[in-house]
Amino acid sequence: MIYGLTYLGVIHTLISLVAVAAAIIAFVRDGAIHPHNTLGKVYIWTTVLTCLTGFGIFQHGGFGKPHALGIITLLVLLAAWKVKSVKVSTVLYTLTFLFHMIPAVTETTTRLPLGAPLLADAEAPELKAITGVMFLIFLAGVTLQLRRLKAQGK
Repeated sequence: MIYGLTYLGVIHTLISLVAVAAAIIAFVRDGAIHPHNTLGKVYIWTTVLTCLTGFGIFQHGGFGKPHALGIITLLVLLAAWKVKSVKVSTVLYTLTFLFHMIPAVTETTTRLPLGAPLLADAEAPELKAITGVMFLIFLAGVTLQLRRLKAQGK
């Protein structure tokens, strides 16, 4: 075990960090996750791998909220890929990024610093507040993306 993670947990975390980095770079560089460019493809495939590797992690017992979020993420990715509307796919790809951030913040705040994590567990009320703030940031980001698309005539 490394930092309380199994080897699968370490691989899962590393893959998810690549996905998050690709998304952040895409947001800064392109204003959105575009599925047809290299960054978009890296984001999509590492997100799929993150979900799939997450299904094998059972640190807190059996099937739980993280596994359900993985299934939802895969379904939203599929919908984003299939939908014909650029506006809808933009919102859906951005939503999957929010889905990355929820477990990222949860795992980080309940594991670090080692020996004295910031929060006691995944049910800490502070996490609900943080998730609410992340949702507001998501809404603001999607609003900006949709305005940009409208200005481009898409």
